Amino acid sequence: MSEIHMDPKVVSALRDVMEGGFADLLDTFLSDSEERIGQLHSTREAGDLTLVAHSFKGSSSNMGAIRLAHLCGLLEERAQKKQLAGIQELVIKIDDEYQMVRRLYRAERQRYAPPHFAAG
Repeated sequence: MSEIHMDPKVVSALRDVMEGGFADLLDTFLSDSEERIGQLHSTREAGDLTLVAHSFKGSSSNMGAIRLAHLCGLLEERAQKKQLAGIQELVIKIDDEYQMVRRLYRAERQRYAPPHFAAG
């Protein structure tokens, strides 16, 4: 399994493409991810887990959160096969990885946030 939490090449490409909207993109990813983490913890139905895991995998992959995307892919596969025994441990791993990713992306946001000028 990949140990890459945040692929710098993907993040750099996103920063270049999004320009001034990069901070908003990061904020949206983090906000959506918080919601998905909550859904993963509360969802018990295989079909719902599959949908949330698939969506979270896609957004994580698009944002360069490689390990998070991989873990979400594992959850998606298990949920599709209705192999739910021990699934909570995988959800906890996803949550733990998200906490790491969140710290990295918040730091990235601070580094590249547009400067705020005080009115004066």
